[in-house]
Amino acid sequence: MQWSYRFVSGVLVLASIIGMAFALYLEHGPLQLNPCPLCVFQRVGLIGLGIISLIAFLHNPASNGFKRFYAFLGSLSILWSAGVAARHVWLQSLPPDQVPSCGPGLDYWLDTLPLRAVFEQVLTGSGECALVDWTFLGQSLPVWSLVFFVALALISLWQLLRKYPSHAKKK
Repeated sequence: MQWSYRFVSGVLVLASIIGMAFALYLEHGPLQLNPCPLCVFQRVGLIGLGIISLIAFLHNPASNGFKRFYAFLGSLSILWSAGVAARHVWLQSLPPDQVPSCGPGLDYWLDTLPLRAVFEQVLTGSGECALVDWTFLGQSLPVWSLVFFVALALISLWQLLRKYPSHAKKK
């Protein structure tokens, strides 16, 4: 069975929407989990994948070049999320005496620091990012996020690297 480019793009859009809906449920639902800076950065990549995949779904390009371009951008976006989630998992695995100290919140950094410095501060992580405040089947939310992002990255990379059928007319 050959899955169309449009179908896979639609699956990626749907997965992005479901991922963001779950994140917002955890934040605004009964658990009231406030996202740490690394969680916010993971969301940025997921939203990026969703937007790029939505554009690819709507455009449904015939050109393999456009297909690969969209798939490349989507892959970069979700690989960003996977990388940040991996960093988050690593921070949570540190012994308590090696966890970086908590600093000011992301809102303060965005108001007072240049954007490059904000990225550097967030990606180094802080004590609030090492806190495990929710688990499922013994694994923290960043672990589950990493699994989800890796699955989406594999689909995106497959979309990028797969061979598309030729639509050239046969004589």
